[in-house]
Amino acid sequence: MAAFVVGLLTVVIFVVMQPWEIFKDTTPTGGDMGAHVLVPAYLRDVLLPEGRIAGWSNDWFAGFPILYFYFPLPAFLIVALDVIMPYGVAFKLVAVGGLLLMPIGSYILAKGIGASRPIATVAAAAGAGFVFLESYAIFGGNIKSTMAGEYSFSWSMAFSLIYLGFVIDDARRGNGFRARSALALAAMALSHIITTMLVAPASLLLLRYPNRTGRIVTWVAGFALSAFWTIPLLTNISYTTDMNWVPLRFFGSPEAGGPLPTELWLILPLAVAGVAVSVWKRYTIAPLLVIGLLPVVVFPFLEGKLWNGRWLPYFFFMITFFTGIAVGAAAVSVARRWFGAPRSWAWITLAAAATTFLPFIIGSQSAPGWANWNFSGYEAKPAYAEYDALMNTIDGLPPGRVMWEANSELNRYGTPMALMLTPFWSEGHPSMEGLLFESSLTTPFHFLNAAEMSIAPSNPIPGLPYNGFDLERALSRMDLFNVSYYVTFTEEATTAALNHPEYELLATSDPFSIFGLPQSELVVVADFEPAVFEAGDIGIVDRARTLVTDPHLVDFEQVGVQWYADPANAQYWVAEDGPPAWRRID
Repeated sequence: MAAFVVGLLTVVIFVVMQPWEIFKDTTPTGGDMGAHVLVPAYLRDVLLPEGRIAGWSNDWFAGFPILYFYFPLPAFLIVALDVIMPYGVAFKLVAVGGLLLMPIGSYILAKGIGASRPIATVAAAAGAGFVFLESYAIFGGNIKSTMAGEYSFSWSMAFSLIYLGFVIDDARRGNGFRARSALALAAMALSHIITTMLVAPASLLLLRYPNRTGRIVTWVAGFALSAFWTIPLLTNISYTTDMNWVPLRFFGSPEAGGPLPTELWLILPLAVAGVAVSVWKRYTIAPLLVIGLLPVVVFPFLEGKLWNGRWLPYFFFMITFFTGIAVGAAAVSVARRWFGAPRSWAWITLAAAATTFLPFIIGSQSAPGWANWNFSGYEAKPAYAEYDALMNTIDGLPPGRVMWEANSELNRYGTPMALMLTPFWSEGHPSMEGLLFESSLTTPFHFLNAAEMSIAPSNPIPGLPYNGFDLERALSRMDLFNVSYYVTFTEEATTAALNHPEYELLATSDPFSIFGLPQSELVVVADFEPAVFEAGDIGIVDRARTLVTDPHLVDFEQVGVQWYADPANAQYWVAEDGPPAWRRID
């Protein structure tokens, strides 16, 4: 019965994800996902043929380190599936793969803590129900977040449940090293680092169980398997950009914004009962309590690079998971008292699983529609002909970087980020704007540029000295970044460019216009002596503090943003380091 229920739950999730759209040979779109499609393709076409798993790409942000700071395992899975199926189909299957693992991950976790098979089966139904939560669309783990582009988080969260189930089971039984636990740990780390930062330390509580050497070897082996990526990540983390996300400060909002959405209020007492049942039955739940409660405990205090909403999915999941434990335990109690034949228990387990799962899926309103929007692809959008014509027009131009006008109305092509794929559709035409914002040190400077070249820019980084639309001011920026083309979308921006003598209309592709920019050089030799800003030594402890708090460190990036705010400074370069003879400034 357990295998049947877990399999059925997986099938239901897959059906909600619109498999008839998944298996169409189209390019997925929607939110960040519509830009993510570039990354595995770059891994396939450039990095792997060079024998690399990470490297440098000029496709976004005038160059950025690709797959150094973003998670490689899902990209590898897409490339592997692409060998036997179209790229778009491979991408879509991997995009939903983490969600499909949640029922089996929840079952393994429940069995690992010591629950019986019937109780674990109901817990699996609760874990499957978690993915249908509707109150947030960015934190990770549920369908809405996955469709927004957080599919790597879904994979890592599912692997974290499998890892916890295996390693807790090993600890309870006093097992030595088990390869399955190490493999699950490595897969979790290679799919997302934020989940690993929470789950791996919590599992240290298992050292108090017999044969602790087995746990230690598991951790060493798991992190050794992922070291090819995690070590470069950790050693180079100072080269990432802080997006300065504003911490959430709401509580109990029905929207994304607090640690207790209203859709979980009714089941919270059941979750508390599930914890009580687990304690009474002596289940091994200490790591789960840490993982579930720590996100809420630190929620009011996190103000650094680790955004305080990122761990909340584990709190939400534990509420649903322990609800399943409570319902499962109640079903077993009823079965024992009223039905003597074990054969009847299967039907009671099935009824309990359905009772747990159905309210979640019935309450889900947006999941099917969002999946349909994403997986029908760019090609199915009513305005696709406009988009395709633009990409073909750009493809016919000489190579050069493309700066395009940001506007939320671009969502009619599938996502407001649709034009990030100029290098995907046309060779030799990198997009100045890209995804993976934290991966590039040029990200804040690009968005300062975008604010000057867009009528309605997104301005996603709080606190930057944004200016309004100003094509004259933007010219020196484009020269600095060696940008060749400017694509307008709105009538206002097009008119402004037509009326400026330095912007040359090259082509129109309704509703877009493509302008040539004054010729610039990729490399310019300084004819003056740069100055050096000495920020002082920011040690590893201070760097670590930036994960959880804002220590107000003055680093070179902040100085660079201040320097960049005045275009006149372009002729006075500032360096982070240089020969002793160079002038120092503070």
